Amino acid sequence: QTQLVESGGGSVQAGGSLRLSCAASSGMTDILSCMAWFRQAPGKEREGVASMHSDGTTIYADSVRGRFTISRDGPKNTLFLEMNNLIPEDTAMYYCAADFGRGRCYLSTYLRRYSFWGQGTQVTVSS
Repeated sequence: QTQLVESGGGSVQAGGSLRLSCAASSGMTDILSCMAWFRQAPGKEREGVASMHSDGTTIYADSVRGRFTISRDGPKNTLFLEMNNLIPEDTAMYYCAADFGRGRCYLSTYLRRYSFWGQGTQVTVSS
């Protein structure tokens, strides 16, 4: 069974930086087509943060564009999220998601079904 494991969350002050990582289980030999980050704050709906296709195409949410950078090590099915200039509104549980399907890596789960999800890593930004 494919598993995704996130790491790198923590608590920082506003203006600080964090780097999240997501690793797929070692038994996965095929390259995931889409890998993405989502987040969910208490009392709010889950929202897409950034995604990256195996061909290098990236999509960012407007709220993080220019501050966050997504990258991946394709052959290893490892995903990263470099988060800079963090603000309190970035506080949330961050989840890694992935799948093998074709098509654009939409940040909406209504437009793209991600088959695999991690357990999440908490990011807390204080003012």
